[in-house]
Amino acid sequence: MFDEADDIHPLFSGAPSTTEFKKLRKRIVRQTREAIEHYGMVDRKQGATPRWLVCLSGGKDSYTLLAVLYELKWRGLLPVDLLACNLDQGQPGFPATVLPEFLERMGVPHRIEYQDTYSIVMDKVPQGRTYCALCSRLRRGNLYRIAREEGCSAVVLGHHRDDILETFFMNLFHGGRLATMPPKLVNEEGDLFVFRPLAHVAEADCEKFANAMNYPIIPCDLCGSQDGLQRQQVKQILDQWEKNAPGRRQVMFRALTNARPSHLLDPKLFDFANLSLDPIQKDENSDEIPKLR
Repeated sequence: MFDEADDIHPLFSGAPSTTEFKKLRKRIVRQTREAIEHYGMVDRKQGATPRWLVCLSGGKDSYTLLAVLYELKWRGLLPVDLLACNLDQGQPGFPATVLPEFLERMGVPHRIEYQDTYSIVMDKVPQGRTYCALCSRLRRGNLYRIAREEGCSAVVLGHHRDDILETFFMNLFHGGRLATMPPKLVNEEGDLFVFRPLAHVAEADCEKFANAMNYPIIPCDLCGSQDGLQRQQVKQILDQWEKNAPGRRQVMFRALTNARPSHLLDPKLFDFANLSLDPIQKDENSDEIPKLR
């Protein structure tokens, strides 16, 4: 049933009929559903149907996010209302008609918002410094505002597994902390969720999927035009590790889901000061192997 040509959402119209693509689509849909359920993104106890603001940049990740969420909703597996949103930040040469035309053609409810944050970023950020921090802060503030205006309870972003790993290592190398993008959080004001349903999905799968679907990709010329960004450097390191040991990215990602506070060094997470001895009387006739602590 899942593979029938007429058993897909219109966002999958024209999808390749190859076995390879069908496996790719199944994998992305399954991993997204797993993340939504694992991190409790849908409160099935609440009465009203929640509304999510699905943020679209026009990149491969956001197209994949939109398609998969609508696939799940169309199948009755995601009981939420979806509103697609693109924030046109006034970047020179930005093809402003691409996303509205695409969303109209797909029959997807949407809102296109124009806010010239580009000029602010170019004015405030010194020459040679990266734009990402200020750009993302301005973008996030506008998206929160739009979500409130549209009655949405969550802002949904297209960050994937590799974004999460890269952020972890950026914090490790440059921030001196163990932290990354969580799949679910509450904003500082406490009135909106931020979800990342693609948290378990590999970037390579998003790229293969968007390319196979021939979605009209819009590049980010603002940050994409800068060389030597910390994220690019971390990405190169991870690429080399993956090349040397295929599957290492997934192993590292799994480690983020298996933290052991007692085996780290943060006394705020584990009470080392009050750790006491508790000798275990072992039965000499027992074959049980002592557990590591």
